[in-house]
Amino acid sequence: MSAFTVRALAPDQILSVYPLIREAMPEIALAAWTDYARRVTGRRSHHAGIMAAWREGRSFPCGLFCYRVDNTLGQGRVLIAEHFVAVDLLDPQGVLAALVAELDALGHRLDCNAVRSVVHGGEPAIAGGLVAAGHTPEASLLLKSLAANAAVRRQHAARRPAH
Repeated sequence: MSAFTVRALAPDQILSVYPLIREAMPEIALAAWTDYARRVTGRRSHHAGIMAAWREGRSFPCGLFCYRVDNTLGQGRVLIAEHFVAVDLLDPQGVLAALVAELDALGHRLDCNAVRSVVHGGEPAIAGGLVAAGHTPEASLLLKSLAANAAVRRQHAARRPAH
């Protein structure tokens, strides 16, 4: 039996996992995290959310991933998971194994044809755990920030006369 349980993060637990998400994304501000997490944990649909892992007998989570379901051209329904974090002093691989097992189970429960795992920042332990569970490289993801473009659009919109 696993020393970890994995379950959906409730909206009132959002702040308790902020230190974990900072492990994966140190640049994320508390306000940005709470806004995102409230949106995905507050949905009535189960097509997006946050799954968190707890060591048995502990009150604070030690791992998580965020997920959403998408309909893709090649695979149909795909469970997309990202922002993996697995932190446990005694058994970090155990946390990751519990998260990966839940990832597969969640994909089946949501009637998905595939699971796409996005590992940000080249986390070798996370990627290695996913590969060991049967995940294979599929594509390269590239990102170009448009934050500067958004600021320019806001400036132009502010200068336009009201109709």
